Amino acid sequence: MNRSRLILGAVVALIVVAIGFWVFNSVLGDTQPASGPMTAIPINVQPTSAPQPTDAAADPAPATLAETPAAATSASAAPTEAPTALPANTAPNEVIRYQIVADESQVSFRIAEDLRGQRIEAVGTTNQVAGEFAVNPSDLTTAQIGVIRVNARTFATDSSNRDRAIRNFILNTDQYEFITFTPTSIEGLSGSGALDQPFTFTIKGDLTIRDITRPVAFEATVRAESAERLVGAATATVKRSDYNLQIPSVPFVANVSDEVVLTIEFVALAVTQ
Repeated sequence: MNRSRLILGAVVALIVVAIGFWVFNSVLGDTQPASGPMTAIPINVQPTSAPQPTDAAADPAPATLAETPAAATSASAAPTEAPTALPANTAPNEVIRYQIVADESQVSFRIAEDLRGQRIEAVGTTNQVAGEFAVNPSDLTTAQIGVIRVNARTFATDSSNRDRAIRNFILNTDQYEFITFTPTSIEGLSGSGALDQPFTFTIKGDLTIRDITRPVAFEATVRAESAERLVGAATATVKRSDYNLQIPSVPFVANVSDEVVLTIEFVALAVTQ
């Protein structure tokens, strides 16, 4: 009888160790680092006059202004002072390409949770983001936005244990390194560019997290500090349940919000054609 109990106890101990090993590796184990520096997917710049056909196998088409009567924004209201016209180094119908500068940009997520009985907001950030815009300063209705990519392996919060859980269990970053946003339309952007005048508009598109894609709308504000430098921010609120993002069950974390606030704060610099 004692021998049987010892064997049973040993089996139970092995099971507990195996479960603990699995939990450590799937939640708190090491993860793969970023595969390399971020690079923007080039935009297939659309002509501002007569459109020309494009190769269907080319990169995803960038978003342009939605052609609806609702395309008026606060930027179209008459300012108290005439804005300084944006200097143009190109012909009237040419566009300026801008690329996000990772070292001066940041992507963040915010989510509420109870941590050891106290309600907090967990914040994760990374500067590993890439994307490209194309703007004709004389006609903002032709503005284009390419695919925005974020390296999910590089998100960091104030807790290394949380970071490993996010990479291992929640986002599965070894398998799904990048989060992507593919714009499909821009609404509420019109007029011509002006220095230091903020333009507020909506960017609609498809947000892919892991292997799930859902439509999302970002509210954006962009300002030209010069003809070569744009600064801006865009924010959207998504539900983690829409992406089947499960939270590991641990005794000191509870009541994790379903809503997650996503924000990109960026600097974009003009690049040569």
